[in-house]
Amino acid sequence: MTVSPIQDPQAGGAPRVVTVGETMALLHSEGIDSLAHARTMTIGIGGAESNLAIGLRRLGVPVAWVSRVGADELGTRVLRELRAEQVEVRAVVDPERPTGLMLKSHPSGGATTVRYYRSGSAASALDAAALAGDDGNGLPDDLLAGAEILHLTGITPLLSDSAREAVLDLVDRARAVGTLISFDVNLRSALAPREVAAPLLARLAAAADIVFGGTDELALVADALAAEAQAAGASGDARGDAARAGDAGRGEDAGRGGDDSLVRALHAHGIPEVVEKRGAEGARALAARTEKSADANTLPDVELAEVPGLSVDVVDTVGAGDAFVAGYLSARLEGLDLTARLARGNECGALICTTPGDWEGAAHREDLGRLAAGTADPVVR
Repeated sequence: MTVSPIQDPQAGGAPRVVTVGETMALLHSEGIDSLAHARTMTIGIGGAESNLAIGLRRLGVPVAWVSRVGADELGTRVLRELRAEQVEVRAVVDPERPTGLMLKSHPSGGATTVRYYRSGSAASALDAAALAGDDGNGLPDDLLAGAEILHLTGITPLLSDSAREAVLDLVDRARAVGTLISFDVNLRSALAPREVAAPLLARLAAAADIVFGGTDELALVADALAAEAQAAGASGDARGDAARAGDAGRGEDAGRGGDDSLVRALHAHGIPEVVEKRGAEGARALAARTEKSADANTLPDVELAEVPGLSVDVVDTVGAGDAFVAGYLSARLEGLDLTARLARGNECGALICTTPGDWEGAAHREDLGRLAAGTADPVVR
């Protein structure tokens, strides 16, 4: 991998990362209360892909976000907030469909409820032809080829049939031009039942170069890949070998008991780099080695790393997974090793948990190392 220096967050430049997905208006109740009784709410924006884009941009990575919003005040707010964060915005403003809406509340201490109103939203009308267009609002092949990473989540392909086909076409185009594909499973049960979502999420994971997910999300993907490969093996397809290799390294409770069998099983299914987000317990990753040594026999084919979680006073955990991925990918773009990527991802995820909002507390470069410093003084002077 060619390593380029990270730019100053205020500097421009062609996007090194491009991402596609829905960003919604966000109404957030103040304090601990049910929406049935809450009197006031704050307004903002939120979406997995834009959370990641903001996180990367604050860490100095030029990034482009591609989507659709409605021709309404909420859509205007989405575009304004992202542009204010120096994210390159490439979005169609849809005169017929509204911007999606998300409601977030805290019905009790330590609990967060998120409800989505996105059926028929502008972003649900994403389609392959428009996404490939060169009108300044899409992601044409030249922009895709110029980026180092395309980041996708499992949310966008479940928004609608056209959005699913747009994402699958985008994956094919990225592979054709040699752009690395990063995929965060990000299962949303409100969009599709697990048994419906699993085959599609597994298909996207199998096409990706880097796959992120929580333990349960990665287990869902691993089970779907194993079932597909076993079915292929029963019919004489060579992919059955992958099923047997994956099953050999994965027990029924793989990954849940603190072992690395889950990331190994997914790697056995052909995914080069697998990252397991474990929340307060930290993170682990398995990646194919790319460096060479004078004696090739001295290096294993894969590298495994694990880092413990960080202790913080949690205010809001929504957006922590996106912040983790932003930290990890920024470190990867800097050429840092696997352990350092996980450590930065952990820190970015932990920091955002200490503030309300999906992205507002995302780390800037000057924030990195703050938790490790362990200062007891909460006032920054």
